Amino acid sequence: MDTLEGSTILVVDDDHDIVNAISRLLEMEGFKTVKAYDGFEALDCLMQNEIQLILIDIMMPKLDGLSAMMRIREKKNIPIIVLSAKSEDSDKILGLSMGADDYITKPYNPMELTARVRSNLRRYLMLGSAGTVTVSDNILRNGGLSLDRSARQFYADGEPVKLTATEYKIAELLMENAGRVFSAEEIYSKVWNEASYSVENTVMVHIRHIREKIEIDPGNPRYLKVVWGIGYKIEKIPGG
Repeated sequence: MDTLEGSTILVVDDDHDIVNAISRLLEMEGFKTVKAYDGFEALDCLMQNEIQLILIDIMMPKLDGLSAMMRIREKKNIPIIVLSAKSEDSDKILGLSMGADDYITKPYNPMELTARVRSNLRRYLMLGSAGTVTVSDNILRNGGLSLDRSARQFYADGEPVKLTATEYKIAELLMENAGRVFSAEEIYSKVWNEASYSVENTVMVHIRHIREKIEIDPGNPRYLKVVWGIGYKIEKIPGG
């Protein structure tokens, strides 16, 4: 049995037909679904249900998807996939910047939708409950950064850093290979486990989020560096 089956997915869109169609698709794949039709209903559903992933539209009445995501991100790190008719790169970057883990444009391909759901769920559930820190030798250290694999927790200068599942996997990849430069395509294929195509913007936004969380001065980073024209790396600190 697929370990992802039984996960509960919140589907949020003001179009009832879309919500019903996506819910049927996901339920056929073995998932449970909860339905909401605006941002406020989505927040209520999160309070009343144990949700593992959210599929959310942007343009909705009462409380739009971006505003809802901002509120959700204040308390929860569960995967959020935006499903929107807005297909410009600027729209995708905005959605990712506001807290989305992934972005799918309408009209959606059902096979792509379920693949993205599984990919994001898998990363999230692999983290387990990222709560209490446990004592373990399985810790990566580099300068003031450390990553406790047993607790699935990242630290900067001894302070716990709240990363989403996607951000954690990117940070783990770069920490494991401190000093090595990864292209955006390499990061995407290793973290998302999918073929990469035109993924620079997606990876760039996640890198920026991580930098803002782990660097004292994100504009002049000590650790998470851009190697222009090539990719990204975590600088290897001597003795770190």
